[in-house]
Amino acid sequence: MPVPAAFDPVAATEALLASVPPEVAARSDAYFEGGYWLVLWSTLVSVGAAWALLHFGIAARMRALAERVARRAWLASLVFAALFVVAITLLELPFEVYASFVREHQYGFATQRFGAWLAEAGVSLGVNVVLLSPALALFYALIRRAGRVWWAWGGALAIALAAFAIAIAPVYIEPLFNDYTSLPAGPLRDDILSLARANGVPSGDVLLVDASRQTTRISANVAGLFGTARIALNDNLLAQCTPAETLAILGHEIGHYALGHVFTLLLQLGLLLGVGFLFADRVFAALQRRFGARWGVRDLTDPAGLPVLYAAFAVYLLLTTPVQNTIIRVNEAHADLFGLNAAREPDGFATAALKLGAYRKLAPGPLEEALMFDHPSGRSRILMAMRWKAEQLRTRER
Repeated sequence: MPVPAAFDPVAATEALLASVPPEVAARSDAYFEGGYWLVLWSTLVSVGAAWALLHFGIAARMRALAERVARRAWLASLVFAALFVVAITLLELPFEVYASFVREHQYGFATQRFGAWLAEAGVSLGVNVVLLSPALALFYALIRRAGRVWWAWGGALAIALAAFAIAIAPVYIEPLFNDYTSLPAGPLRDDILSLARANGVPSGDVLLVDASRQTTRISANVAGLFGTARIALNDNLLAQCTPAETLAILGHEIGHYALGHVFTLLLQLGLLLGVGFLFADRVFAALQRRFGARWGVRDLTDPAGLPVLYAAFAVYLLLTTPVQNTIIRVNEAHADLFGLNAAREPDGFATAALKLGAYRKLAPGPLEEALMFDHPSGRSRILMAMRWKAEQLRTRER
């Protein structure tokens, strides 16, 4: 695309933002800002669900049942964990129905009927029981072995479990919810594979996901570890975006892989989780001394105390939301810049950011973006692309 010699990145950014109809921007802002409250309400719901399990003696009865079924401590922990996952899911289900189904339909982002949504929620519950129950049993084995310093090892265990989940997700979990087929042969597929080869992505195929059965959102990813890496884009992206926008988005996703962000995030968030386990440990100690007898919770090794740890960790995650957002946002910004240099589609990147603005606030204030955004805002991304474009023009003019 021809670029004027006096190209101004700031003016170009503001012009693109101004092209969004006011009513569309207002709807996007309302949706995104409502998500701030959902973070708070989600925490309160989790704490309330945990309190109900403790206050009404449900956790203690589940522990007693688990110990009757299994005499060995690790097996009793496994049984209790499975019961806990089911119980907490059912208690939080009304909120989840509102947040993930009703609200998404209100804003036009969901496409499923309730029966289909509920069926997928059931599949998710089954997956969580299969994966989270052994994980929680491992944590209780760690607590029994490491004692009061269990939290110091908890972060390392969390990293290992997360890496395992990332490795198996593309092969065993994601196909439970969507069909993956090869993107039809053509120039776009060839360009994506060329971009992948040039940046070290070990994939000889591009997969198309039928995400339109659930949502209207556009997305793509390069996911997997230890030989399971694969490139995927959803059918909404294919239908709604131009080839330039698609390549810009795939350049960003390839950037995550090429820059090793999965390992960076595992380490950074693992350290954050380790501190969270310490926080939960201290909260547990205080609450167990005061309410342990009333709740039927013996000590830290008692699985009946899991709701206490669950609630404490939910509060910790709420308090550290800005830290989590900053960690992720910095990695996303690095992938943005990588994608611009790899795909060399600044205009496509900018207009793709506008399309993502359907459900992401485009122009927040600096403090709002720093605290509440886990991706750079639309304005930040478009300005980055326009600055990249301006510098390329300067180079060409020499």
